[in-house]
Amino acid sequence: MKNRRLLRCAAILAAACSGAATAQSPSDRYEKTVQAYEAVDKATPPPANPILLVGDSQFYRWKTLAEDLPGYTIVNRGIDSFQFLDILHFYDRLVTPYHPRMIVLHVGGNDIHNGRTSAQLLGDFKIFVARVRQQYPKIVIAFSSTTPGPGRWEEAAKRKEANEAIRRYVATQENLRFIGLWDAMLTSDGKPREDIWVADRVHPNHEGYLIRVRLMKPLLGDPR
Repeated sequence: MKNRRLLRCAAILAAACSGAATAQSPSDRYEKTVQAYEAVDKATPPPANPILLVGDSQFYRWKTLAEDLPGYTIVNRGIDSFQFLDILHFYDRLVTPYHPRMIVLHVGGNDIHNGRTSAQLLGDFKIFVARVRQQYPKIVIAFSSTTPGPGRWEEAAKRKEANEAIRRYVATQENLRFIGLWDAMLTSDGKPREDIWVADRVHPNHEGYLIRVRLMKPLLGDPR
């Protein structure tokens, strides 16, 4: 009887250990995409001193980037569905290798959609800034606000709160910038424009990206 109990306990422990070993962390789902970026860099070394885009699907799906910002040396490392904790998790692989002259972040919408608060986003942003400052004390870090996609308009109050929390913090810090997309994507009566999104009403179409370009360009300086 005692031996049977020991064997049963051993089996349960083995199963638990196996489950722990195979369970994915929230960021494991992005490993293949990160590896694909690393393979691109190995095949074609990235340019020196680029503007580095890091963030979620709004960067990942920006397929007209080269034509929208001609002449700029840009490395785009957006990943579909990314959240702030994922950026921090992959920081050493998505930021460190590129030695950027400027970093532009677009992240936060998925965080809010998954229940994170403006205080948590602000805390994550401060951690990100601190990590960048250890390597690059003076480069500009621009935070691109969340957007008012009509497909997630029920989250508008939380998104605006997060935007404002980060905007206020940015205003107190040297070499931080805030790209306010929210108001630029609304109608005159404060509702989300319906003409600047793809069918899911969450991700921008080309017209939506051109709004981003108009607001980003003054921060980027002359093309190089």
